[in-house]
Amino acid sequence: MQCAVSALRAELERARNEAGQALAHAQATAAADIRQLQATVGALREELERANGERDIALQQAHAASRGEIQQLRDTASALRSELERARNDTDAAVREAVSAAQGEISQLRATAGSLREALERAQVDKEIALQQEKKAQAEERMQFQDTIRALRDRLEAATGEASR
Repeated sequence: MQCAVSALRAELERARNEAGQALAHAQATAAADIRQLQATVGALREELERANGERDIALQQAHAASRGEIQQLRDTASALRSELERARNDTDAAVREAVSAAQGEISQLRATAGSLREALERAQVDKEIALQQEKKAQAEERMQFQDTIRALRDRLEAATGEASR
């Protein structure tokens, strides 16, 4: 029995050694797996941080580009607004100049028309005066002729009356 107990003890000891070796092997394998998983987690964490950093940089660049484009659009709108205002001012100035020139021309034409009207009225008055003077001269000449005819008739009658006597 002692042999059996010794055999059992040896078997138990061997089983304990094997269990210890298995446990040590399992712990070493587990430790290696843990180290590998920790390294994988670290690598993934670094990859995630790098991806987040790249994403943040891309977002900042996109925001900067958007701000730049927005500013450029604002500048363009401002320039177009200024150009439109300048065009309106130029158009207003051209209209004012055209109206002023037209008013000047209208005033000049009115003055010319007034001068021509006055000259026409003077010409009509001069014509009327000349016509009346001509009528007066003709009337005076007719009266002179009539006086001459009367005087000649009177002389003729006097001469014929003396001759018939």
